[in-house]
Amino acid sequence: MPDEKNPLPENGWMSDKIVSAAQAADFAAISNRSGVRLDGTGPYLRLHFASVYVRDQERSIRFFVDQLGFTLIADVMFASGNRWVEVAPPDGTAVLALVIPRTDWNEERFIGNSGLVTFLTEDVEAKYRQWSERGVHFPIPPQSPAWGGTFCRFEDIDGNAFALAGFDDVTRQIDARRQALVEQMEIEQRAAQELEIAKQVQARLFPQRLPSISALDYAGVCVQARSVGGDYYDFLDLGPDRVALVIGDIAGKGMAAALLMANLQANLRSQCVSAMDHLEEFLGSVNRLLFQNTATSSYATLFFAEYDHRLERVRYANCGHLSGLILRRNGTLERLEPTCTVVGLFEDWKCCVSESRLDEGDLLALYTDGVTESSDSSDEEFGEARLIEELRTHSGLPSAELANTIVQKVLHFSAPEQFDDITLIIAKRVAARDSYLLRTDSWPNR
Repeated sequence: MPDEKNPLPENGWMSDKIVSAAQAADFAAISNRSGVRLDGTGPYLRLHFASVYVRDQERSIRFFVDQLGFTLIADVMFASGNRWVEVAPPDGTAVLALVIPRTDWNEERFIGNSGLVTFLTEDVEAKYRQWSERGVHFPIPPQSPAWGGTFCRFEDIDGNAFALAGFDDVTRQIDARRQALVEQMEIEQRAAQELEIAKQVQARLFPQRLPSISALDYAGVCVQARSVGGDYYDFLDLGPDRVALVIGDIAGKGMAAALLMANLQANLRSQCVSAMDHLEEFLGSVNRLLFQNTATSSYATLFFAEYDHRLERVRYANCGHLSGLILRRNGTLERLEPTCTVVGLFEDWKCCVSESRLDEGDLLALYTDGVTESSDSSDEEFGEARLIEELRTHSGLPSAELANTIVQKVLHFSAPEQFDDITLIIAKRVAARDSYLLRTDSWPNR
């Protein structure tokens, strides 16, 4: 759009003739008419507007909008008193600027002589009848010259001449594109429906209940960046007062990651009984099945922590995942570092298991990189330090509330856009009399 001091381009430029071609861009919405070529070869260039000189902008607006069915896309009054008006036909990106001539530039002579602008339609006769009934003047009615096609000429209320043209091959192209657009919309609608079904299915893959463990208050939460995602957490019942806290991060995003996540979950749940006494063999089998049933580049980081309340012990295998955090009651911090590499990437894979304690008042946090690597507008990451600070600040909250509080902090920090799945498990050793009250009432939203 021209600036306030120079509402028209220098030297009163105008187009002598504009012929609209029936290209794909003709179907672009007016609000999105600034699309760019994906190849990026050469400087960006497109028609911005063609000037049509008029005596009364308000009257001309009514002609183009009410009689021709155009869209008013710009109507701006500058502080200087100059008014800028743009209209456009319902299909396509062509824009007409309805301009009041400047007397100091001697532009009055352009009224009624703004140049022949040609509009393209698939049915000249139909437009001719419609516009004639609305009072549009046609000095030349529809004709079919020797060079083919059909054309006619009409005038606006100031005598500016416009052409209306149509060609059989253009009509066929428009029909074909219209059909292609309908088919594309149907494909997108089916894809959206299938994605919604996948989202509902994946939501059911997350744990729907918590195994009952004495004096352990624990919860998990996952907020996906897309409809489906590759983050995974689970709680596996390993028998009386034993539970596995599992969190994983699948390589990749979207549907492919979601399918791999489902594969990993199925392997873990189907074999979890063997984890009670043979954790290394169990995870070795999980790795082998994931390796055999996925592409060579597919893998996942995995943190598998088995909590045994009778021994107050946490046995864990950190398979290339972020370090787990144990915040002790006395304020000290312990990191549960990786013990082996990622699962699913190597056929020859060995698992190492470590262990730690979880005493009354201690807090265990497992999380994915969507927590610590979420960044703000200046590309600063939320980071482990902020996570630890939030854990310390809100450690008195029940696990479900604490998990949700931290997730909300991360989302607020990285607003307005979430780039990765955010998944977090919190487990707290509490007094036995408190564990029942904390079991299900505060289960986090997913």
